[in-house]
Amino acid sequence: MDDSHKRDRILVMEDEEEISEIVTAYLEKEGFEVFSADDGLKGIRVFYERRPDLVILDIMMPGLDGWEVTRRIREVSDTPVIVLSARGQESDKVRGLNLGADDYVLKPFGGAELAARVKAALRRARTRSDADDETYSDGALSMNFAQRIVHLGGEPVSLSTKEFNLLAYLVKNAGRVLTHEQIMDRVWGVGAYSYPNIKQYVSYLRQKVEADSRHPRLIETVRDVGYRYNRTV
Repeated sequence: MDDSHKRDRILVMEDEEEISEIVTAYLEKEGFEVFSADDGLKGIRVFYERRPDLVILDIMMPGLDGWEVTRRIREVSDTPVIVLSARGQESDKVRGLNLGADDYVLKPFGGAELAARVKAALRRARTRSDADDETYSDGALSMNFAQRIVHLGGEPVSLSTKEFNLLAYLVKNAGRVLTHEQIMDRVWGVGAYSYPNIKQYVSYLRQKVEADSRHPRLIETVRDVGYRYNRTV
């Protein structure tokens, strides 16, 4: 048992009783405090009442489905969300991640894998929390990590949750090459996304923060390795 995780509280939203019990038992064995809800509406109420450190939810739930639950959570909180689903289509994964989910786990899954993904998501959340009072500024870009605000040349830039998290991770490691694996682990969750999808999100960012997205200066591609953010001053 990992004693460092005893205080982390997990909300499990799953309408299949057997799966909910298996997930709960395994996470409690790992030292987490776990509480549950069997539909989306109950889950949202429990979320507001208990303020968990992480949410695990199924997509196909009565009351509110997992898509809507994720959207509502993201309106008010950056609490990590891990989606459980039997739907393995890429479009479903992309939809969940675009809504702000931190990871997407396919059923059936192993308890050890799920626990590892929970710990990785909590680790990323703590890293973000530790930096909440930090800001960043160079000759082109400024970021307020606590308020999740980005300005380019003094003008506000609108970013999705994942775009902001990706840019923040690059910026906090300015000048350092970040591998595809590091980016996947910190921004999406271990193994949650493929290299082409990371490339797609980098393309989205370049369109918003580069003067010429076809000839980027800020976000540099390091071939076959990953990406590096280059300070302009």
